[in-house]
Amino acid sequence: MKPQGYGKIINISSVVAEMGNIGQVNYAASKAGIIGLTKALSLECVRYGILVNAIAPGFCATRMTSSIPEKVREKIIGKIPLRRFADPKEIAFITLFLASDECSYMVGQVISANGGLHL
Repeated sequence: MKPQGYGKIINISSVVAEMGNIGQVNYAASKAGIIGLTKALSLECVRYGILVNAIAPGFCATRMTSSIPEKVREKIIGKIPLRRFADPKEIAFITLFLASDECSYMVGQVISANGGLHL
């Protein structure tokens, strides 16, 4: 990317990095590290035309979350103002925007896509 003077780096963090979650100290710390990495790397890379941003999704309807017990799932959904998990395509569309030429003035940002779970 540096030799061509252009590029996009899109990191994936998590809502848990922003709000924490019981029983997920290691996960929250690693995802918070992604946010720090995004901000520091963006300052390093922007002079080369490389834009670095991140997405912090909330709970998504995936194979991993399908194993959450129904009572726990209902409790989580009860805390999400949109009352549902994200469809993975919704996060993919944010990724596509960040990767597009139309997104040419955003750098070092974290887009929170969590249905209102953490405002």
